[in-house]
Amino acid sequence: MSTSAPRPEQRVRSASIAFRDILSDDGTHVRAWTNDPDGVIDGPTVVLCNGLGTNPYLWPWLLDPACGVRVVSWNHRGVGGSERPADKKHVEIEHFVQDGLSVMDHFGIDSAVLMGWSMGVNTAFELTYRHPERVRGIFAMCGVPGDTFATMLGPLHLPRLLARAVTVNACRVAKHAGWAVNPIVRNLPMTPAVVRLLGRTGFMFPMADPEAASVGLQEFLTTPVDWYAHLAISTSRHPRVRLSKIQVPTMFVSATYDVLAGARDMASAARRLTDNGQDSAYVELRGSHFVQLEQPDRVHRLLLEFLEHVA
Repeated sequence: MSTSAPRPEQRVRSASIAFRDILSDDGTHVRAWTNDPDGVIDGPTVVLCNGLGTNPYLWPWLLDPACGVRVVSWNHRGVGGSERPADKKHVEIEHFVQDGLSVMDHFGIDSAVLMGWSMGVNTAFELTYRHPERVRGIFAMCGVPGDTFATMLGPLHLPRLLARAVTVNACRVAKHAGWAVNPIVRNLPMTPAVVRLLGRTGFMFPMADPEAASVGLQEFLTTPVDWYAHLAISTSRHPRVRLSKIQVPTMFVSATYDVLAGARDMASAARRLTDNGQDSAYVELRGSHFVQLEQPDRVHRLLLEFLEHVA
């Protein structure tokens, strides 16, 4: 069934989006979405493996019909209208791969370029490893192909084991304390003024369009903290993907001050692929984990160049 997206209003200007509820392989209903509900975008198709618990509105420039890219994606299990699975353990990367394939099948996509952001990079590489015939290339942004939590806090230059221990245990605390903070988080006013303030913290940099960014960030806060922490802990178990088995063009776009996905680890992954004789490129931008909101024109241009290269 197809339903129109509940538009978080005119702040996402010229947005065109529609949701569809589909059935994944294990019987979980997943909410898929596309930026091209009317089939009018004349451009290549990209399957977006989004950041954990995030939503379409964190990509305002991809919701513009003039972006030149047809995007299909989905909301993670238990997030944004997607169902929590009957087995709460079914929220690991392998299950996100199942969801991605179900989305591709629903939209009639035999193969496509995958664009991953954050934990979605894990999903993109795992899907490529398991189903290489479905993938033409990987555009990996602010994420690594596995063992993500060991690369976090990169700017602090912590040892990998310590970084993993700190971040995973922080998620465990959030999982148990979530019930207490959920009402507070849900009611935080993510206004453009707050977004501008966050842009001065170092965790985020100034956003190109604070109004549009506030829509996506407000939507992100609707996910219960304890469920988000459960998702994070489950996906933290995803090991490194064997890059020797990845044989499609890849581009890594990192952010120098990203505390959630280390730039040096992304550069290392690109280098290993190149050393294996694969077509891989690496670009580092001065920004944070939310670089697609900070430098949307630059990221958009890199995506279009990569799509042209793959074609």
